[in-house]
Amino acid sequence: MSKAPVRPSAAPAEGLREKKRRETHQRIVDAALDLFLANGYNATTLDAIADQAGISRRTFFSYFKSKDDIVLSAMKDSWAEMYADLLKTSPDVQPLDAVRTVMTQQMSAYTTEEMTAIDDLMRSSESLMARKQSFYAEQEQALFATLCEVWRQPERQMALRMVAILSIGAMKMTTQTWGNQVGTRKPMAQIFAEALASLKSEL
Repeated sequence: MSKAPVRPSAAPAEGLREKKRRETHQRIVDAALDLFLANGYNATTLDAIADQAGISRRTFFSYFKSKDDIVLSAMKDSWAEMYADLLKTSPDVQPLDAVRTVMTQQMSAYTTEEMTAIDDLMRSSESLMARKQSFYAEQEQALFATLCEVWRQPERQMALRMVAILSIGAMKMTTQTWGNQVGTRKPMAQIFAEALASLKSEL
């Protein structure tokens, strides 16, 4: 049986220093994404990001080591929102159904144009594509931990681990399928929902 993930204790109230750091972090991310989408990933320099965010290059390196780290940070924030929604799920709901609902809702929040821009951005960097696999591995662990918060019975941990593995696998297949479409693209949320529905029918 899989070992239950360690659940962190409640976070302390945010102080002024922490708030300022969080706001600066978000300002850097917002500035970088705007520049990436406007000028291209490779053409955007760290100096340009720092200038857009109103900070020095030295301050930039206090928050991020590279442009890749910025994009991955933004992705983690998006997944964190999904996990927060998943924690609100009733334990009476089947875990796979709950994951399908919250993930499709998260994906549906983006327009096709926004999804296309994000996909183009990821594909424009070989280093980002290389790190994407380890990112998915991290999210598999995070999804498992979140599922264990909602469905707390120890005897369900192995099944919850499988739900996490299958869900992330379906997500990887969904992004590949969506990105390889030609012409009018089927919504990513629809592809993911259909993938999990097919999986559930086979199980």
